Amino acid sequence: MSEPILELKQLNKSFGPVHVLHDVDFNVRAGEVTALVGDNGAGKSTLVKSIAGIHGYDSGTVTFQGKQVNIHGPRDAADLGIEVVYQDLALAENLDIVQNMFLGRERGSKWLLDEASMEKAARETLASLSVRTVKSVRTPVSALSGGQRQTVAIAKSVLWDSKVVLLDEPTAALGVAQTRQVLDLVRRLAEQGLGVVLISHNMADVFEVADRIAVLYLGRLVAEVHTKDVTHGQVVELITAGRSGDLGLARPEAAVL
Repeated sequence: MSEPILELKQLNKSFGPVHVLHDVDFNVRAGEVTALVGDNGAGKSTLVKSIAGIHGYDSGTVTFQGKQVNIHGPRDAADLGIEVVYQDLALAENLDIVQNMFLGRERGSKWLLDEASMEKAARETLASLSVRTVKSVRTPVSALSGGQRQTVAIAKSVLWDSKVVLLDEPTAALGVAQTRQVLDLVRRLAEQGLGVVLISHNMADVFEVADRIAVLYLGRLVAEVHTKDVTHGQVVELITAGRSGDLGLARPEAAVL
């Protein structure tokens, strides 16, 4: 098994008196899809935002490509090669695909943008991910379907030589065909050597594309298992009770102490 590209050890995060993350150990490996699952309030969003530099963590260590790092803000995460695609996608509907992919990172001078270079890079990125559902990179985002928008947001995240991509509910509110396109894209990201974290409530999606499943229960990582070694039922039990057979917490009630 390869060494983790991103490794969190004993990560803790509190908001005032509320202890949200408890000594979380979490690994992301290059070329793998790791599903991060848990019930509402389990700490998934807080963990992702801590990795992304939006929330500072109170204690613990973060190692990236074998070196301990400090992530004090989103710029630190981006500089390392960590990108997040949030559920709301953060796309500007009045701009086209190229403008969205380079928003805030435009090429060229202050007075003259290098439109040709940006358009070429956008086309090449979509092509490298085998995205064929977008006919023109000059299409306004407002004219795209939900699946196409998700595709653009994911492509934007890999445009910047990223090494880890975190996807927050990428198939939420998508139809069957659009979900299929996005799941295929998630696998292609891993096949290109990226470390992919999939945050999802959809167990069918998780079992289809994830190599490993990490389960959060009341702020604790209670299990990290290979997908092939567990059943849907076991994962649901881990999510809802913190334990399934020999997996999970020795005493689930300890998580609330």
